[in-house]
Amino acid sequence: MGSLVNSLKRFLGNKNTVTIIGVLVGVVVLYFGYQWRVNQAVSPQSVPYAKQEITSRTKITEEMVGSIEIPKSMVSSSDNLITASSEVINKYVTFGAIIPANSLFYREMLVDQDKMPDSAFADIPDGYTIYSLSVDLHSTYGNSIYPDNYIDLYIKAMEDDNKIIFGKFIESIKVLAVKDAQGQHVFETATESRQPAELLFAVPNNMYSLLMKAGYVTTGNIEIIPVPRNASFSANPGDTQVSSDYIQEFILNQSVALPEEDDENVETIPNGGDTNNQNSSSKSSKTSSKSSKANSASSTTNSSSSKK
Repeated sequence: MGSLVNSLKRFLGNKNTVTIIGVLVGVVVLYFGYQWRVNQAVSPQSVPYAKQEITSRTKITEEMVGSIEIPKSMVSSSDNLITASSEVINKYVTFGAIIPANSLFYREMLVDQDKMPDSAFADIPDGYTIYSLSVDLHSTYGNSIYPDNYIDLYIKAMEDDNKIIFGKFIESIKVLAVKDAQGQHVFETATESRQPAELLFAVPNNMYSLLMKAGYVTTGNIEIIPVPRNASFSANPGDTQVSSDYIQEFILNQSVALPEEDDENVETIPNGGDTNNQNSSSKSSKTSSKSSKANSASSTTNSSSSKK
């Protein structure tokens, strides 16, 4: 027994032996440590994925979501990746986003229903109102009017003597959205064919009043026709303004102006202009108009008194 211990002491006392043992231990530690790290990186983790293309503003249902295993390294390297189906189902795809088939889900692409925006109603300036113009495939030139395009509105109508009125009514209007009969944006998906049913755009309040009156007038068979402008005009649009005083008067003569309205002086509204100054100008114009009417009435009275 003593000789065995002495032999072991001599063996361990040899510097070369200790060096070899240290190298071997180090290699073993490195090997198993590397294997552990590799297993941690490549070991699969189950995450939800889209079984079909999911378009903007669509509610995600359980039937649209599948499960797939991916390496944990992909999960740890992305803070926005969703790893649980419960965080996906009953959410909505945010406006302007499309989740392709077989794609993973990311947090910035999903929102709750109460946070769903509609870009057609975002950032409308003060003094403007959204107008919805009914259209179809033919009147949009084969579905060729897109959001952010500029259009002119033409009027087709019939005079009392059955003569046709046709001309440009309002020019330089920016299209905010093109929607189908279900209220879905026509161009938000490339995989589904949608037919245009309405153009949405914002116009100054006084022009909105004119358009609504034109739509409600039953005589004259008034028809509002959108006509697209070319790309160079859309890049440098002009002012939104009434183009024809004749058509404006034709509409106003078939409607009643409320006391607070001053439709006879429809303003030109520069695109991107200061609406506060425009409103002030409108009020000044109304005040001047009222003063002129008062002076006119006073002159008439004086004239009558003089004759007597």
